[in-house]
Amino acid sequence: MTPEENDLLCRVEGDAPMGQIMRRHWIAACLAEEVAEPDGAPVRTRLLGENLIVFRDSKGRLGVVDEYCTHRRASLVFARNEECGLRCLYHGWKFDVDGNVVDMPSEALDRTHPERVKLKSYPAREWGGFVWTYMGPAEDMREFEPPAFAPTADARVSATKVRVRCNWAQILEGQIDSAHSSSLHSSDMVPAQVDGAKATDVNWLRPSTDKAPRFQIERTSYGFRYAAIRRPIMDPETHDYIRTTVYIAPFTALIPPNNSYNVATLLTPEDDTHTMFYFIAWNGADKPGIAADRWRKFNQLEWGVDVDRNFDNLRNAGNLYRQDRPAMKAGNFTGIAGIPNQDIAMWESMGPIGERSLERVGASDVAVVAFRRLMVEAARAMRDAGTALGTTEPHIPHASISSFEGVVPKTTNWRALGGGSEAAQERVAQHDTAK
Repeated sequence: MTPEENDLLCRVEGDAPMGQIMRRHWIAACLAEEVAEPDGAPVRTRLLGENLIVFRDSKGRLGVVDEYCTHRRASLVFARNEECGLRCLYHGWKFDVDGNVVDMPSEALDRTHPERVKLKSYPAREWGGFVWTYMGPAEDMREFEPPAFAPTADARVSATKVRVRCNWAQILEGQIDSAHSSSLHSSDMVPAQVDGAKATDVNWLRPSTDKAPRFQIERTSYGFRYAAIRRPIMDPETHDYIRTTVYIAPFTALIPPNNSYNVATLLTPEDDTHTMFYFIAWNGADKPGIAADRWRKFNQLEWGVDVDRNFDNLRNAGNLYRQDRPAMKAGNFTGIAGIPNQDIAMWESMGPIGERSLERVGASDVAVVAFRRLMVEAARAMRDAGTALGTTEPHIPHASISSFEGVVPKTTNWRALGGGSEAAQERVAQHDTAK
């Protein structure tokens, strides 16, 4: 990649084309449990270079507003949340969930025009355990669509949350890079004689020892899908072990599932060099799922234990992510506890914005290269024509998109596995039309 392409891919603040794409999608502002209580403490969040506050008012309505009071720019994170509004501590100005000023005790209302002091606000929705907001032009706003990891209101979603100190694309590339799991996560994703991926309380079992998968990619209107094809431990002459990963632009990756839960990742770019990372397990139609506390413990990302109240990781570059060298000598590959923490160590070690022009990519980086090409093209289309990836036709409902993993006969067409293939969607539409 050239430095110019690297900037197009990574920069999200202000008028950056990538950030403008993201503003035309609903973005996760925080977890709903952070603002579960009406009139509870306001929560600070940072999205695409903007400092914002999320709060739930007395009637349970959600607000996503500018962090700074329009009067003298004091932070509203300290505000009183009462009687359907945030009241700034400095002079008592009060704002509702739409940013309207509803009280100005320090001013004579007959001499003030409240509409001139309105606080910037964004629409808010609650779904799948998250608070979502839309930050783009009003004329481009589409109705909120349930994400693939919470297709129905009763989906059981468990999520970790941690700040990663690098650009969003570095993280996304890690999520769609299937080859690294056989190395970086080899002590946690363990080969075993099983018929598919299995989850235990301490690791994930997988039916292959193959560290050099073959890759095939299919572009879609929402991003792309790809298959990593490996030799299985059992019946390698007649079967393949296939893991499909899905990228739903711009924030979501669907990771191959296991027998207990489906797996997804969701990103919230805070700015050019910081990203809030959500690692998600959800139940799906045929899986029991996993409770949030167990999921966070499994990933070594428990609140108050592994991450602090601001969601900064207590394993960090300063303490080498608490890497345990004696454990490495005893057989643990990385010496770093928790699958996400192993990833975070690699992502952050590349720097806030990695020098992609210095890389020497290989055959195993096919999906990463495809992602970069797609998103650089998308950034240019946004910059030159105002077209945002994932907002054009044909639209495939996110609830129909899914990843896949399993041992299947070699004659199986991987594109028919999982959900989200445009070809499969077209066949369904033709069948419905024929009926």
